[in-house]
Amino acid sequence: MIKEERHKLILREINLHNKVLSNDLAILLDVSEDTVRRDLKELDEEGIIIKVHGGAISKSLATPFMKDSSIYAQDAKQVIAEKTLSLIKKDMVIITEGGTTMLEFAKALPDHLTATFFTISPQVAITLSDKNNLEVITIGGKLRKNANLHTGSSVLNQLSEIKADLCLLGANGFSAEDGLTDVDWEIVQVKKALVRSARKTAVLCISEKLNSSRRLKICDPNQVSYLITELTPDHPTMKAYSKEGLIVL
Repeated sequence: MIKEERHKLILREINLHNKVLSNDLAILLDVSEDTVRRDLKELDEEGIIIKVHGGAISKSLATPFMKDSSIYAQDAKQVIAEKTLSLIKKDMVIITEGGTTMLEFAKALPDHLTATFFTISPQVAITLSDKNNLEVITIGGKLRKNANLHTGSSVLNQLSEIKADLCLLGANGFSAEDGLTDVDWEIVQVKKALVRSARKTAVLCISEKLNSSRRLKICDPNQVSYLITELTPDHPTMKAYSKEGLIVL
């Protein structure tokens, strides 16, 4: 595979999953990790991605408030955000993580809504704070700069004391067989705690991430109440998830 083709595939993986690991890319591209590291270094120097220890992250994940920051599949994420609004009721207690899909949801919330939001994402908290009638509480801890999420034991302890009506999670990978998965151990532990801290969980996921699995499991499909994508509920892709008992929106 020539370099241009490798770069194209690397960019797709980073845009799709926000964060990628060098060893996973080496397997996908069937090249050495040294080759992947050189490719990531070149893409970083061109200002297209951000190279981090062990891999790379998307610029939109690191700097979503920048005016020139492009959000991958933004139209699809806006459709997902609008669909998610149907789950939100007056005076609910809602707990969320971060990510570009969650930011689109936060922006889409109506100004008149009264609700309480807990979030592990400082970016989501800032976006929610624009809504006058929301109470916004940030779950604080160690800031994972590569994901802009709070993690660590203090976050897990705080989450253990919450029982929200609804948990909203993005997805790195989601499948009817393996459930919700990710690649970062600390973030996985926090997302497990988020699921435990709510009566119901909704996964907000662009369809490109469906039928894919990452290295570490967050929860099984039967622990998710709702799956929200840009596809229609009767789309063939959604049949496997409906069979698992998820409500597909």
